[in-house]
Amino acid sequence: MKLITAIVKPYRLDAVKTSLQELGVRGLTVTEASGYGRQHGHTEVYRGAEYRVDLVPKVRIEVVVEDADAEPVIEAVVKAAQTGKIGDGKVWAVPVETVVRVRTGERGPDAL
Repeated sequence: MKLITAIVKPYRLDAVKTSLQELGVRGLTVTEASGYGRQHGHTEVYRGAEYRVDLVPKVRIEVVVEDADAEPVIEAVVKAAQTGKIGDGKVWAVPVETVVRVRTGERGPDAL
């Protein structure tokens, strides 16, 4: 199993969710995040005063999938989140050793 983690622009969340649902992904976790990459934030003007926004708002999406489903899920997230502009985000996968469904005690693929 793999844990797929994606950091994307907040307004792309609905497109990513729809894309994952079309692939048959049954569950995901979304958390608000903030950070910066190559863009190192940006400057904005509010009431005539310029200020620097160092941490850019993002969302973090996490999905656990079978090994065979990892690459299609990654591709779906990238396609749905991509705008072609700086700050589109990142997607990565890491191995998952064990998954347990708390309610039933099911383990492994049955817990997904």
